[in-house]
Formats: sequence, structure tokens, C-alpha cells
Amino acid sequence: MVNPTVFCDISIDSEPLDRISFELFVDKVPKIAENSRALSTGDKGFGYKGSAFPELFRDLCARVVKEGMDIVTAMECFGSRNGKTSKKITIADCGQL
Repeated sequence: MVNPTVFCDISIDSEPLDRISFELFVDKVPKIAENSRALSTGDKGFGYKGSAFPELFRDLCARVVKEGMDIVTAMECFGSRNGKTSKKITIADCGQL
């Protein structure tokens, strides 16, 4: 079974930044991988598109980012100890590659 890859196009204060792609490990965590895939594609009528890019999600990125870790690192400069960002970081678009 091939692990699917999903992407998030990131914007900061409504300005496009770049794309991050994630490998979803269906062979190791099938339910989490399927939920993440469905949220990325909007298959269930809702998903990540248009939502804020949360601090917790950034921590996860370090483990599953396939391409775009430099973007994750760049976003870290907008973070804070309390989890709020100094600029609005959003997922402008997302889907499955």
C-alpha cells in the first residue's frame, strides 16, 4: 500500500507563502491518516481549507513533512510561548497529490 501525500498552501496575513506536503502513514496509523486525508480533501464537506494553522499542527510537521520543512521553520518566527501567532497563518488551499 502506498502512503498518500497531502498538501497545504500556507498564507500569512492573506499573502501566499508556499506549499507544505505531508506523507500520511496509512501502514502505521490508518485512522489518523484517513482522517487527515479527508480533512485535506474536504471529502466530508469540511476540512482544513481556510482554517488557521495551529501551533500543535506545526509540532507534528517536524515528523511527517515530505516537502516544505523550510516553510514550517519560517512560520516559527511568528509563534509565541502562549501559542498565539503574531501574524495570521492560514491554510489557503489543501488537497491530495
